[in-house]
Formats: sequence, structure tokens, C-alpha cells
Amino acid sequence: MDKLIASGLGIGYVGRGGGTLAAGACGLALYLARAAEPTRQLLPALLLTAGLLVAGTVAAQLVESAWGKDHQRVVIDEVAGMWLTMLGVPLTGASLLAGLVLFRFFDIRKPLGIRALERLPGGVGVMLDDVLAGLYANVLLQAGVKFHLF
Repeated sequence: MDKLIASGLGIGYVGRGGGTLAAGACGLALYLARAAEPTRQLLPALLLTAGLLVAGTVAAQLVESAWGKDHQRVVIDEVAGMWLTMLGVPLTGASLLAGLVLFRFFDIRKPLGIRALERLPGGVGVMLDDVLAGLYANVLLQAGVKFHLF
């Protein structure tokens, strides 16, 4: 079960580009879920996010002994980061695309203290750098919403 969670339900096994694919799939899933249920309930989203972060941290920690530190198959961190990127943001095609680009920029370049979090041990380090990347992307998206870009 830990490998299934860590790999984002198997997306991590695609190899190169798995993180982007996982983040994009997460965005698409959020968009489809919102289309099915248009009400915006923040508390359930926060509770689900907390659960995702805990499950992802535990799974990343458990697979580290078999796969190594932050192996490319571990993409649950990208799923969580994209989820945080879009938390509280109106889900439109434009906001999802902007969110994906912003999140992947912060996740790949690792500016503003993100790289330091990546160096933390175990599943915590795997997850926290993507959490901060997602939070930075979310702040920029929230500014875009304030200025009516989405």
C-alpha cells in the first residue's frame, strides 16, 4: 500500500516527467470534482489536505529504504503540492494551467528556502519542499484572483 500511495496510484512508475504528470492529473481531478460538486467547502478540503500530507509523508518514509531518498517514483509530494496550490482558488482552465506552471517552477527551481526543506530527513523532507512550493504558488494565484485574472 505504501508504494501505491507514494507513487500517486502508480503514476510515478511512468519515469521521467512523472512529477509533472502527477501534478497535472491532480489538477484535472480537482477540476472534475469541482464540476460535479460546485460548492466550495473549505473545511473538508483542509481535512483532506491534512490527510494527504500525513499519508504521503508516511508512505515516502516507508519506501525510502527500498527506493532511496526521494526516488523519481515518489510523486505523492507533487500531488500534495498541486493540491495546496489550488486550495481556495476558483478552478478554471486558466487557473489550473497557471497553478501547474507556478507549482512546477517552484518545485523544480527550489527558490526561497524550498531547497533547505528538501534536505530534511525521510518523508518529511520529501513532502515539505513541495508543500512550500505549493504555498508559494497558491499565494501568487490568490493575488491573480484578487486582480480578477481567474
